[in-house]
Amino acid sequence: MPVIAKISVQKHNKDRYSIFTDSGRGEEYAFSVDEDVLIKYNLKKGMELDDFAVTEMLFQDDIRKAYNTAINYLSHRMRSESEVREHLKKKEISDSVIKEAIHKLYELKFLNDEEFAKAFVQTKLNTTDKGADVIKLELKEKGIAPDLITKAIEEVSFDEQLEKAINLSEKYALKNKKDSSRILKQKIEQMLKRKGYSFPIIRAALDETEVEKEADAEMDALRVQGEKLHNKYSKLPEREYRQKLKMALYRKGFPMDLIDEFIMEKENED
Repeated sequence: MPVIAKISVQKHNKDRYSIFTDSGRGEEYAFSVDEDVLIKYNLKKGMELDDFAVTEMLFQDDIRKAYNTAINYLSHRMRSESEVREHLKKKEISDSVIKEAIHKLYELKFLNDEEFAKAFVQTKLNTTDKGADVIKLELKEKGIAPDLITKAIEEVSFDEQLEKAINLSEKYALKNKKDSSRILKQKIEQMLKRKGYSFPIIRAALDETEVEKEADAEMDALRVQGEKLHNKYSKLPEREYRQKLKMALYRKGFPMDLIDEFIMEKENED
């Protein structure tokens, strides 16, 4: 059996050690191990090495390297187990080694999908305008188990989500005040749905947002839209002009009585 002839610290990595054995023709490099593996197996000069022991040491060393790679990956921000597994796979680390490294990360509390899910939800709520449904999908993409996703989302209060939805609705209503009340309401519903808010939240937010305009405000909005359409259709024959203008304004959500009033205004101008 080969005998350890020398153990030396690697120049570029002080946590790793090169193992040299006596081949009968002098010292030959055999393999390298992490400091933890060196200590665990009490490697020292003069120790005999059999094939089984070397195989076991190298397997443990691979686990240690995978663990260190994962720790470096986790140092930037919290990660889910699935993210860490995927990162290690990209490094071409075997499944058996990844399994042991993941176990060690859980054991030392560097991984915890339940805590990750809670932190992820709170971060998204504090730093984005996303609703619960979109956040759920993002957690699913990160490999979080359905029960942990549900548990994390349930900790977010209805009022907290509603407050964000109302703020979004009010900003959107102010930005799109030239739209008709009906179209504005539809657009707000679609916007909140895209951002991941549930229908109960959307309905409650719309109840708290001034979407319905007073008659004068609705007419002002109609005139803005109507002027653009008037310029577009004004050269058409009168009957076709009235028909196209009416239908276009109706599709934009304005009531027919206000549309007729606008058309009469334009005719009186002429």
